[in-house]
Amino acid sequence: MPYPQELKELIKVVEKTRPERVAKKKKNEEVPFLSLEERKKILDYHPDFKEEGRREIKVGPSKGYRIAHEMVDVLEANSRVNPDLVDLSHADYETDVLVIGGGGAGTSAALLAQEQGAKVIIATKLRHGDANTMMAEGGIQAATKGWKDSPYYHYLDVMGGGHFKNIPDLVDTLVTEAPDAILWMEKHGCNFSKFQDGTLKTLHGGGTCRKRMHFAADITGVEIMRTIRDEARNRSQDIRVIEFSPAVELILNEKGECSGALLYNMETEEYFIVKAKAVIMATGGSGRLHIQNFMTTNHYGATADGIVIAYRAGVGISFLHTVQYHPTGVVFPEQAEGILITEKFRGSGANLVNIDGQQFVNEREPRDLEAAAIIKECVEKGKGVPAPTGKFGIWLDSPMIDALSGTGTVEKEFPGKFILYKRFGIDISKEPMLIYPTLHYQNGGLEFKNTGETALPGLFVAGEVGGGIHGENRLMGNSLLDILVFGRIAGKNAADYAKSRSDMGKLTLDHVRTYHKNLEEAGIETDRVAPMLLPDYTLPHVKERQLTACYVGTLR
Repeated sequence: MPYPQELKELIKVVEKTRPERVAKKKKNEEVPFLSLEERKKILDYHPDFKEEGRREIKVGPSKGYRIAHEMVDVLEANSRVNPDLVDLSHADYETDVLVIGGGGAGTSAALLAQEQGAKVIIATKLRHGDANTMMAEGGIQAATKGWKDSPYYHYLDVMGGGHFKNIPDLVDTLVTEAPDAILWMEKHGCNFSKFQDGTLKTLHGGGTCRKRMHFAADITGVEIMRTIRDEARNRSQDIRVIEFSPAVELILNEKGECSGALLYNMETEEYFIVKAKAVIMATGGSGRLHIQNFMTTNHYGATADGIVIAYRAGVGISFLHTVQYHPTGVVFPEQAEGILITEKFRGSGANLVNIDGQQFVNEREPRDLEAAAIIKECVEKGKGVPAPTGKFGIWLDSPMIDALSGTGTVEKEFPGKFILYKRFGIDISKEPMLIYPTLHYQNGGLEFKNTGETALPGLFVAGEVGGGIHGENRLMGNSLLDILVFGRIAGKNAADYAKSRSDMGKLTLDHVRTYHKNLEEAGIETDRVAPMLLPDYTLPHVKERQLTACYVGTLR
């Protein structure tokens, strides 16, 4: 639906202040960046700083670690299967490398593993490519312009953005491998945006000191996923894709080595055993846990499955006490609520303005600061814009981009969002967008090394499921980079590991039995089951009328 009349009246306030803001932008006059002291104060408004939103985990390798209740709930839960009923004497599939997850990290890992001579299976919960990679819009960072940038500056930006809490080895690998990742994508036909002479276009992202964010209009993730998915599908003789089949448990052997996984076919409700010499966990994030009831940008299957089953098998977690809330998610129209509005809008000149049409924060602050400033403006200062749904938001003044760069720029550079809003009768080259922070990224995850290895022999990690690269706050453009850099590394090293492994030993799910026993000993009595696989959005009044007491056949 288009903006109702009450919002159109408020937009007139934005239009009134726009000429002066555009004039300042043209003169490079910006709202000053926050001082270190101001940064500390404003972060009090960030959801991560609400201690009441966390509790300690009572079991497992990271016992005692305080993280979000929603994440603890899925970690302190029972397996979907009774291990005693699973016959591990016969494998339904055997392979060198099993990749769990069919997004950008998993697919790039599969490609590199195949190039080392490995037979690969990709097991994915939904369709191949249904992943947060597809939802990424703005771009991918890499210091490809050596005459004005280098991995040195990129490293400093990543560390600073993460509050210098990042694991240095992981950051070093991320930034030094970044230019090769861009080159690799170029060789495979990825259509990054370029100038007429073929030079790659780049923009600033929040928290960056150089313009190193490469992009493909505002659909960068789609373009990257298209490229590597097509490449993987063209190697079907070596890479087999099993869709609608999430992993619900890892399988170990009697030596404690990862030796495969138990898959659940969501269409037939059957379980299948995959025996693998090496396993790569690439299941992505957890936005669909809706931590602190925030809306999310994440795809439907982002439910922390990989963290749950690897933690149960003995892999610790790190940095999960922080979650990224992207500053600009759609808060109205309601049908698009939670959808990401790329940071590229701000990088291209769009201001964030309050109900008075006034700018209140520099748009190039790191994401956690930007999100905290928006929440403060709405919650404490009462300067938010009321949406018809009862929620509040802030204007992202996208028409400024046309005013700065010429008529038609918004439609040309942001085709995805231009078309989306057009469906609602809103022209974002003429009217601003109403936004609010939205749960976007899982800063932390499973502990792993810069080789992709974990504490569990035979298990490798790639992408958002891993923790430590981004510290306590990820900068824009480093998630797409993360999946390519560490996907490629995990794929190569997993294939090498598989070559060196000859004895698979006896398969077992004893670690699941042990975990159930630990839950019991910790006094955790629960009917929760994890991984949850898909979120349940059934409304309470509908649940009240779902009265079936006995299920017969396949009909609920």
